[in-house]
Amino acid sequence: MESRLSLFTAFLVFLLLASCEQPQEHTAPAIHERDSVSMMTTYGVNTLISDSGVIKYRIVTERWDVNTVKNPTRWTFERGIFLEQFDQKFHIEGYIYADTAWYYDQLKLWELRGRVRIRNVNGLIFRSEELFWDGIKHEFYSHKYSKVVTPERELEGTYFRSDEQMHHYEVTNSVGSFQSSDMEPEPEPEEPAKDKDKTAADTAKQEKPIRQAAVRHKATTKPIQP
Repeated sequence: MESRLSLFTAFLVFLLLASCEQPQEHTAPAIHERDSVSMMTTYGVNTLISDSGVIKYRIVTERWDVNTVKNPTRWTFERGIFLEQFDQKFHIEGYIYADTAWYYDQLKLWELRGRVRIRNVNGLIFRSEELFWDGIKHEFYSHKYSKVVTPERELEGTYFRSDEQMHHYEVTNSVGSFQSSDMEPEPEPEEPAKDKDKTAADTAKQEKPIRQAAVRHKATTKPIQP
């Protein structure tokens, strides 16, 4: 009985000692990087953007983040962007859509990713998964598969470059598919039956013997004069 009591007492002492120990905290180090935090975050944006005092664009997006600490500084549109472009008389010249976009304001460079779509005033439609818009050089370019559709033609390729109005553009490294039957030469059309008969008759007329047949002459005798 005493042995059992001593064991129970030792067990209670062990529990008391364990409860007196300081608890160990498992915490992660604090984050002090300011560049991971946006300076401004705006939701439900529908605003006009001016360039040199002239309204040129309309931006529609669900979320707009502005970060002035990252290098280079940027605007971020993680939930997609719809951008309309206007001329000097405030007429719509076209639109641009992308699933995700970044605008590097100091570089005047747009980076569009995802489902990138463009349509200009002439009815040209551009589709790709990547597009860069250089506001200094005033041009678009892409190094991924792109498709350009106009009322006259369709072009596809893995490299695209154009001016801002997409009036002058080029698509290189073109890709496509075709059937092997397209490479076989087409048979020459047969001549009509009448033409065949006429050709045969003409050939028969032209076929003449190289030399004429020998002509026989009658022998004539003359009296021998003394």
